[in-house]
Amino acid sequence: MAGLTLEKGNNLSLTKTDPGLQKALVGLGWDPRTTSGEPFDLDASALLIGANGKVRSSADFIFYNQPAAADGSVSHLGDNRSGEGAGDDEQILIDLTQVAADVERVVIAVSIDKADERRQNFGQVRSAYCRVVNQATDSEIVRFDLSEDAAPETSMVFAEVYRNGADWKFKAVGQGYATGLGGIAGDFGVVFG
Repeated sequence: MAGLTLEKGNNLSLTKTDPGLQKALVGLGWDPRTTSGEPFDLDASALLIGANGKVRSSADFIFYNQPAAADGSVSHLGDNRSGEGAGDDEQILIDLTQVAADVERVVIAVSIDKADERRQNFGQVRSAYCRVVNQATDSEIVRFDLSEDAAPETSMVFAEVYRNGADWKFKAVGQGYATGLGGIAGDFGVVFG
């Protein structure tokens, strides 16, 4: 069953829409371009953000080289290097019952690996989406289809899963960055090195 489709900037209460939700599977998908050239490798990541709008430490940056939060609340389920095939290309699992109390939101980002070197950007990616599925029931709760107006950007904050009192909500963000994943991570306080 398909969930509700949101427009950029809209949000939905996950808790009210699916009261039994405990483990939110965030699925991200895209189709590779059909033109010739280097293949596209898009990478999903998650950032656990506190009240100050920053990560608590670099351990709160979840991606293919650091696939799980220290407390196990968020995990990256594997890297798809081509976007080929049906269904989600990459998935991030958020156990809402395990997210630390001082984490206010989980930011979901996607970046194009080697974008500058390969001269690639989101304007060349087709059918990109982000959706939330209840892992226990395998039912889609909400979906955000990314428009193709993000031409120059090489990375993007797709969505956020955030607390609102006792509820968890989903926000369709769609904010592009021309500075790659490093730009997103840096904006949220990740220190590399």
